[in-house]
Parts: sequence; structure tokens; C-alpha cells
Amino acid sequence: MKQPPSTPEVQQDAQSLRGVLPMLILSQLHLAESYGYELVVRLQNIGLGDLATGTVYPVLSRLEQEGSLTSHLVASTAGPARKYYALSPAGEKALMLATARWHSLIAIVHTGLGAIPTAEPDEREPAGEEQK
Repeated sequence: MKQPPSTPEVQQDAQSLRGVLPMLILSQLHLAESYGYELVVRLQNIGLGDLATGTVYPVLSRLEQEGSLTSHLVASTAGPARKYYALSPAGEKALMLATARWHSLIAIVHTGLGAIPTAEPDEREPAGEEQK
């Protein structure tokens, strides 16, 4: 799957993804309720092309147990009923808090990085070599 134009094509770090996936799920469900597989496809379409369905379902279950999501079953003509998820009022608050924390973290990281290198990692001079 092709990345959106503004997203660099680099492999996602699993640990970083674990940290932001709940926020991304909440944000997608803020836009519209969804069943699990449809949500995976939506997340893949925004740039998480390697995202596996097995990664999303445990997060959905946890968010539902925490009260951030509600769910209901909808009959399907293509198989068993689908479980649709939607944000609860607590989920709306959790999304607002997660978004504020994310923007704060972005500001800290941006400050800590200083000037962002323009070359791809494999195009830069190896550490310790002087330019001639």
C-alpha cells in the first residue's frame, strides 16, 4: 500500500506504534463508527500499511473495557454479525487528552532534535568520518 505523500516510507517502530495506536483508533472512531476490519483498513489507508488485524483487536477490547468505546452488533449479509465500535463520552475526553499529550510531545521532540537532517539515514556520512 502506498504511503500518503507527506509520510516518509520507513518501517514503523512497533513500540512507537503501541504508544499511538489507541489515539489513532479513537481519532478514526471520532470520524465515524466502524467494525474492526474496516478500522484496520482505514488505519492502513492513513499510512499504517503494515498494520495487522491482530494488533488492532486487543486495543479495541481494552478501550471498550476502559469505557472509551461502546459497541453494538449489526447483522451482515456476508457472514456473522459485525461488532461496530463508537466513541463514548469518556472516549471523546480520552481522545482530547491523548491529542494534547501528543502535541506536547511533538513540541518537546522538535525542540530536542533541533535542525532535522535532510538526507536519508543511509545517505549521510558515517559517524566519525570527516568530510573532504
